[in-house]
Amino acid sequence: MGKPGRKAVREGVPDLVNKLKIDFVIANAENAAGGFGITKSVGEELLTLGIDVLTSGNHIWDKKEAVNYIPKENRLLRPANYPAEVPGAGSIVMSTARGEKIAILNISGRVFMNQLDCPFKTAEKEIPLLKEHANIIIVDFHAEATSEKSAIGWFLDGKVSAVIGTHTHVQTADEKILPKGTAFISDVGMTGPADSIIGVKKEQIINKFLTGIPCRFETAKGTPILSCVVLEINTKTGESVSIQRLQLNFS
Repeated sequence: MGKPGRKAVREGVPDLVNKLKIDFVIANAENAAGGFGITKSVGEELLTLGIDVLTSGNHIWDKKEAVNYIPKENRLLRPANYPAEVPGAGSIVMSTARGEKIAILNISGRVFMNQLDCPFKTAEKEIPLLKEHANIIIVDFHAEATSEKSAIGWFLDGKVSAVIGTHTHVQTADEKILPKGTAFISDVGMTGPADSIIGVKKEQIINKFLTGIPCRFETAKGTPILSCVVLEINTKTGESVSIQRLQLNFS
């Protein structure tokens, strides 16, 4: 979320990668540029800080240049359930630092969100294609409703390695390994300013609730937090062994 979030990434991600011997890093970057959308310069910055793939969601188009940037950068995904003619791709297959193939699928929910193609049907179509290339499949499910996130987690249990929820900016405490080996959490949480309301200046959000008058939201400043989950996955079976949520504070 904006400059504070990028600061947390810069200070926290390389250290986590080294300490925990992390092979591959995925980050949702749809709010990375000023809190709304992404630009080429911001995307390039994040990809030099130890992040391997950038996912996104409904804010991916908030900066106009994203329309031209996303077709040129295959490591930046948009939800796969956008119409086929929309620029960019919803999935990618890459190699981890140890040479293992890993597939990342980005899909968007529909409850209280834009009405895109069915995320369940989209996942059902995309996952067999990805399995032809990789045992490990990570799904970023960008959605508002916890019920929809939970439903797709159970729907994909045993079909993918992990379903990681994004969008609400608040880290949830429901991380688990589902019975067939899929790691799940409703929302990984926000990397951005701690002294804020989901990353935005508090007074702006409070004033909108008090008056009902729309206003231009701005990213808050101050001390950032970094929210993440760390997955351990069996590379032969694609099943998750563990999921650990972390939230780091920076001065």
